[in-house]
Amino acid sequence: MRRWNGWGEEATVMELPAQGAAFLAGRIGAGRALADASLDSVLAQVPASRLPAHPLLSTDAETRVRHARGQSLADWLAMREGNFGVFPDGVAFPETVAQIRELLAWAAAQDVIVIAYGGGTSVAGHINPQAGGKPVLTLSLARMNRLLDLDEQSRLATFGPGANGPQVESQLRAHGYTLGHFPQSWELSTLGGWVASRSSGQQSLRYGRIEQLFAGGTLETFAGPLELPTFPASAAGPDLREVVLGSEGRFGVISAVKVRVSQLAEDERFYAVFLPSWPRALEAIRELAQARVPLSMLRLSNAIETETQLALAGHPGQIALLEKYLALRGASAGKCMLTFGVTGNRVQNAASLKQAKRLLKGHGGVFTGTLLGKKWAAGRFRFPYLRETLWQAGYVVDTLETATDWCNVDPLLDRIEASLRDGLVDEGERVHVFTHLSHVYGEGSSIYTTYVFRPAAGYGATLERWRRLKHAASRVIADNRGTISHQHGVGRDHAPYLPAEKGERGMAVLQTLAEHFDTERRLNPGVLLQE
Repeated sequence: MRRWNGWGEEATVMELPAQGAAFLAGRIGAGRALADASLDSVLAQVPASRLPAHPLLSTDAETRVRHARGQSLADWLAMREGNFGVFPDGVAFPETVAQIRELLAWAAAQDVIVIAYGGGTSVAGHINPQAGGKPVLTLSLARMNRLLDLDEQSRLATFGPGANGPQVESQLRAHGYTLGHFPQSWELSTLGGWVASRSSGQQSLRYGRIEQLFAGGTLETFAGPLELPTFPASAAGPDLREVVLGSEGRFGVISAVKVRVSQLAEDERFYAVFLPSWPRALEAIRELAQARVPLSMLRLSNAIETETQLALAGHPGQIALLEKYLALRGASAGKCMLTFGVTGNRVQNAASLKQAKRLLKGHGGVFTGTLLGKKWAAGRFRFPYLRETLWQAGYVVDTLETATDWCNVDPLLDRIEASLRDGLVDEGERVHVFTHLSHVYGEGSSIYTTYVFRPAAGYGATLERWRRLKHAASRVIADNRGTISHQHGVGRDHAPYLPAEKGERGMAVLQTLAEHFDTERRLNPGVLLQE
């Protein structure tokens, strides 16, 4: 059973070791927990639905609660306090394309707002009903989750949009294939959601981001369906797949997704290397990316994240031995951990590993084998569960991300961290901030920053702390050549900063598309475009 007020499955818990709790207390002070509301108290707040009956529609109170919020920190605080604000008036569960079209026609006839819903993992405010408007229909695509076709000769697979990560992979692996798209939200997020938000998987260095994997499909709009045929390449004008990629439910509802798949790899391994300083580590990862060493993933933690990861890992005796070994090899204070993967056949992987080792050793890299890499792979989708653990311990954790060119990575990273670290100084509060680079390109890199702070005495003041921190960092990104989102999308949270990136004419193009597909602004208004 999924948590109604947090991330993931109720039975999954990520423990916080004693030394980890002590580490955080030393950095920002003792935790201060806020009381959680009960599900019963929230259910009592759900008003009567404003929607007429429909065979595909549920107006059950708990169903509406479970589809009312995503996973942004603002959503988290609203759920924990029990102050949801607005609930959808009903949730529909179509199972076919025809039923999506029927529901859109019904929504138009009933003068209803429609919010497309995949896995509910949005961290940017994509799926929240807004106050003061028309009745809201949330369109859950969870039942459209099957592999519909597999063209093995072309290696193209067609899925329903509601297939989540495990459903995508299990159905492909039964035929010897993989999509290879593994965002951190993989267990819960859906293929349609990945396309709609331009998602990036942890092994995009090998398989590509979702825009490289998305080959075509269908977008259902109030103006009619937009069919996107598959081509290996085309010079026939602008690529209309780009209309769907990143559209965030604003132009239409994705009803079918065609993706490029790969054969399962013969061999896959992950390694951890420690580099003696951030400047040397940054130069090393850039060289790996620009030399096009055929790796499947690269993740570089800065010194503070490296220190934090080791503190939260548990097993203090083993960590102490590791620290001693690294110090003897020249990687002590200020060291940075680099995790990388090799995926393919054994001959290819051996050559890739040899090339990576040679380059990294030239920058003082200390190899520790596959043990830490195996631990990363085993826990790669568990990090979001740490929010629950830290919340119970009296801490708030959030993340934000961007991407920029290599010449700007270090300056922008420093400005982002400073804006967060100093963001609550006037309240006498410290913020623990750390960063990693998780997706690298020849041109530049993503920057993924985590920040931990203590809640205020109440929920309202805690939300205000988050707003101050989020705005300060987002303003830094928008004003300093960073994209407002590398992988989480725009939603409502990032929409105010989008014009700085797209410009006046770019925003006009997006607005024109929205008006073309949705003249009455029924599809997720306020997402992507502020309205």
